[in-house]
Amino acid sequence: MNFSSRLKKLRKNRELTQEEFGRKINKTRSTIAGYETERKEPDYETLKSIADFFDVSLDYLLGRSDIVKYEKTIESDDIINIKEFPDEAKKQIKEYIEFIKQKYNVDKSSKTNKS
Repeated sequence: MNFSSRLKKLRKNRELTQEEFGRKINKTRSTIAGYETERKEPDYETLKSIADFFDVSLDYLLGRSDIVKYEKTIESDDIINIKEFPDEAKKQIKEYIEFIKQKYNVDKSSKTNKS
């Protein structure tokens, strides 16, 4: 699916007319129609505005991915530099993280993308 069809689908899913959507992102109805019929292409800032409005990734909007939105996950390496610790400490940190996941019912299957 390309940009124009993704845009039209997203707009219709929100039950917005071209004019209503255009007002939301400061564009005219004819500009939105041009995007949806491939007669016009949005500039970079407009693409960002559209992606932000629909809460989707630019890759999804441009048809480069079917993942609607990427979610940043925090890994233990993001919180602290685990590489600085001795092996025994690394093991204990990982065990504690697993303990916390179990305690709060957090598992990898709960990290699926929302469509």
